[in-house]
Amino acid sequence: MSRPRTQAEYLARLVPSSVAGLHRRTLLAGAAGAGGLLGTGLLAGCGDSDSGGSGSKTVSVGSNASDPTPKDVLAKLSGAFKTSSGIEVAINTVDHNTFQENINNYLQGKPDDVFTWFAGYRMRFFAERGLAGDVSDVWGKLSGFSDAFKKASTGDDGKQYFVPFSYYPWAVFYRKSVWQQYGYQVPGNLDEFTTLANQMKKDGLVPIAFADKDGWPAMGTFDILNLRINGYQFHVDLMAGKEAWTSDKVKKVFDTWAGLLPLHQPDSLGRTWQEAAQSLQQKKSGMYLLGLFVAQQFNADEQADIDFFTFPEIDSVIGAKALDAPIDGYMMARKPKSEANAKKLLEYIGGVDAANVSVKTDPGTLVGNTGADTSGYSALQKKAAELVGSATEIAQFLDRDTRPDFASTVIIPALQQFIKDPKDVGGLLTSIENQKKSIFTS
Repeated sequence: MSRPRTQAEYLARLVPSSVAGLHRRTLLAGAAGAGGLLGTGLLAGCGDSDSGGSGSKTVSVGSNASDPTPKDVLAKLSGAFKTSSGIEVAINTVDHNTFQENINNYLQGKPDDVFTWFAGYRMRFFAERGLAGDVSDVWGKLSGFSDAFKKASTGDDGKQYFVPFSYYPWAVFYRKSVWQQYGYQVPGNLDEFTTLANQMKKDGLVPIAFADKDGWPAMGTFDILNLRINGYQFHVDLMAGKEAWTSDKVKKVFDTWAGLLPLHQPDSLGRTWQEAAQSLQQKKSGMYLLGLFVAQQFNADEQADIDFFTFPEIDSVIGAKALDAPIDGYMMARKPKSEANAKKLLEYIGGVDAANVSVKTDPGTLVGNTGADTSGYSALQKKAAELVGSATEIAQFLDRDTRPDFASTVIIPALQQFIKDPKDVGGLLTSIENQKKSIFTS
């Protein structure tokens, strides 16, 4: 595939075509078969509070922005929105991972008027199940988004259910000062990457910071290895249930990963991504494969010392131009207590003023609205935007490119089992394939 020539073309590739034709009956059946999908606990929503009614001056937001920087962004957005509209924003912040695991029950209970979520497959999944509100009229008032962003916000019925806010690429991050100290060079292929990692080990560093306590970070490693070994189309087809997990292609991904595991930070299942990022920040680790949001764990005076490279090629025919670059944003509950206020908030969030707040506050993301003043981007953010622009194929991330129930009930425990014991790859892949068939055909 040739390189995209415009921003719209870059972003159009954020939505895998292989998962676009999802049918409501399939989704509903799969959800019922999964027994609740994402967990049994309910998030404590504010949707049943006094946030509705005629003349209401309150709107509630269910937020997964539990880390300090994104939490600060939302707080500033809420304050600016109140100033401009007179409407108070009641924020219900829940731990990010807990929010994701319990989102299904949360949306079926009494959710907040507006809630944080993700574009693409995961958005369409809940829109199809009738668990999200139509915000097409909000989109009629928005500007600064390409058709690709609108596509990523559109359900299978042609209506919009999502307002994009930010996005970020995944890459291999490192500290310039550490690399300068030891004379490290960016690797061009997997052999050079492995040689570099082994040298870091000799130099007393943990070669690759790693964490998977929350279940999702390891998905990024699987994604990039599959993209590098088997290419973008195979990857999205695998995510859509069209390819077999027992194939030799998938086995090669895990065999390659098994060879790299000794170079990863040990005991990863007991570590959060923030803790792994801090080992990079503290110059104890040499590299870390993660999203641009890793920058949130660095002090302001350390931002200029962060750099990255895209994971190197494994197969020269496939190359190294594909990557993960997920979109984050906001959705509206199916029956908000205050629909008018919810839509006013979403219109504000999708506007230039809100995007400018993010640029000034969060060094770990890129804003989706092209009308924003990005002159305040750090060198890292500018390089990240260039990386997305140069990518030939862009995936959303494993748990956003496949069915939520498959990602949470099958992939998370499977990858954690692999990390714990990488010896029985064949048995692991057979188990994944059997469960996939049950979920995708139910």
